[in-house]
Parts: sequence; C-alpha cells; structure tokens
Amino acid sequence: MFERLEKIVERYREIQRSLGDADVVKNPRLYSELAKESNDLGQVVETYRSYMRTKEELDGGLQILDESDDAELREMALQEIENLKTRMAQLEETLKLQLVPRDPRDSRNAVVEIRAGTGGEEAGLFAGDLFRMYQKFAEANSWTLELLSSNPQGIGGFREIIFLLSGKEVYGRMKYEAGVHRVQRVPVTEASGRIHTSAASVAVLPEAQEIDIKIDANDLRIDVYRSSGPGGQSVNTTDSAVRITHIPTGMVVTCQDEKSQHKNRAKALKVLRARLYEKMLHEEQAKLTAERRSMVSTGDRSAKIRTYNYPQGRVTDHRIGLTLYRLEEILQGDLEEINEQLVTADRAEKLKSMDEHGKKVEAR
Repeated sequence: MFERLEKIVERYREIQRSLGDADVVKNPRLYSELAKESNDLGQVVETYRSYMRTKEELDGGLQILDESDDAELREMALQEIENLKTRMAQLEETLKLQLVPRDPRDSRNAVVEIRAGTGGEEAGLFAGDLFRMYQKFAEANSWTLELLSSNPQGIGGFREIIFLLSGKEVYGRMKYEAGVHRVQRVPVTEASGRIHTSAASVAVLPEAQEIDIKIDANDLRIDVYRSSGPGGQSVNTTDSAVRITHIPTGMVVTCQDEKSQHKNRAKALKVLRARLYEKMLHEEQAKLTAERRSMVSTGDRSAKIRTYNYPQGRVTDHRIGLTLYRLEEILQGDLEEINEQLVTADRAEKLKSMDEHGKKVEAR
C-alpha cells in the first residue's frame, strides 16, 4: 500500500508542475483534466502526509521513552504514544478507503427516471414527492436539473418523470438512489384514515456521450404526433411530440414536453443513449464472474431500498440498516447523511472484497 502511496505522491507533484506550465495553461481541456486528477489525488496525498507526520511524532515519543529516566516525562510520553497509535490506525483505515478504485462513471451527469409502482394515484403522488426531493437535493449541491420527459397525473403526481442532473460528481452521488422506494401513509383520497403502502421505482443512469454509444440512424424509427396533457387535453396543434424506437433492441422513448419537435427529439435521443449505455454496461458486467454485487451498489430495481413512514416520521434505508426520524427534512432534499453513509458502506464493502482477493492470491 505504501509503495502505491509514494507513486501517488510523485504523480501529484508531477501534475502540480504541469499545471504551472504555459503550454498546459493554453490547453483548456488538458488543464481541466489535470486539475481534476490533482483534486482527486490531493485528498489521498493530504491524508498520507498526515499519516507520515503522525508517524514521526510517534517515533519521537518512542525515542523519549527509550532515552529518558524521568518518570513524569515517560508517563506523558506513554499517554501521547497511545493517542498517536490510535490516530495512525484511523488514518491508515482512511487511506485504505481512499485507495479503493473509483468508478470512472462517478464524475458523469445522471439521467434519473422515476416511475409510479403499486398503489394507483397514491404511487403517482409519491413519485412526485421523490422528484421534488431530488430537485431540492440538486439545488443544495448546485446541480442543474433539465426535465427530459414526464407523464403527469392530474392530481399533482407522475406516472413517469425523467430528468437530467448535471454538475460535480452527480452519478457518484445519485447512483445509490436506484431501486424501489416505498411509502407508508394515509392517502389524501382515503376517507377511513387507513394507512396505505405504495411504491415508486427510481433508475439512475450515467449520461452517455456520443463517443460511448454510436447510434445508427438506420436503426431508428421516429414517429411524430400531437402532444396531449392530462386527460387527453391538447397541448398544441402541431406534431411536436416524438417517439423514437430503437429497432435492434425494441427500446422506445417518447418526449412531448417541448413545443419544438427538434428539442423533443434531442431529449429523447439523450434518454435512449443513456439506456443503451446502461444496457451495454450490464452486458459487460454479466461476463465478469468476479463482479461484486453488494447490497449498496447493486442496480437491481426490484430490490426495496428505502421506506418512508409518515405516521412515525421515519425513513429507513434497508441496505445499511439506517433509520432516521427526520422524514420532513429528508423529503425537503436533506439526503446528505444517508448519502454519506451509503458511500462509506460501499467503499468498506469494496475494501473487504479487495482484502479477500489479496488473501486468496497470497494463499496460492
């Protein structure tokens, strides 16, 4: 591990020198890539430097213990040594977590799809609640939200809503929201006051670039039609709505939110590209028998990941056994605590897998 850390420090120093080079400064793309790598490595380098400083202090304390006959000084040194050992152990664990390989897709934007599940109109209302929760979470993180497609209900919910989140580390943060979300509450339409359980599914896809997925125009069937609102109300009188069918896979994407057919087509292609990219990644992962499928990182949408219980004011994330009694704050977009614990659990699981793999290699 420490050989790898020394290489990271050397690479970090190399990048710092490059960022001051005039030719690099004149190349915005290269400068941006190096600056991002510097930022990523900088966190590891700072932790490693703290570790080495603590080690030097520990060595100094051990030296005092060896050389001094002063009982009071030795007692102070012993206490300091114990504190430094604890600090070093904590920093070493942090370093191990920081060295866990990052998902290269984490820095990408994310296409988020929310669909009402079981529960009728109440499920649609819950889908709308989830959308507004993510909208506020995006605002808190200075992300940009672009609506791509929606199928609203007349009572304020959505049968389906798809949007793009753009910003820093969006997919890396949002991917943990993928799965089935369950709500337990008394619906506004329930006269008897009985608690109902409804659900909505959330899919989070890394935004695909054109270089990732090449779409042959001959593989597309594009239909245009007049868009309509809730209850069949006509939104406009032109054929602006777009339905794109990817013939090889049978995937169908529709978009009617914009008045411009051109804009609807562009948004529909963006969703199609993200879905094809996800399909490609799943096919690649299926071929890798050693692919880790932990409770945190799995994208299995049939898995119930979280419950929002209104009578108890409780939110429970079932993957990590976390329960918080802050339902209102969470629905207002305060997902930081849940997100941080999911990220930590994911890294710990990856670290465990790495350790187990290392032990198997040593055993051979």
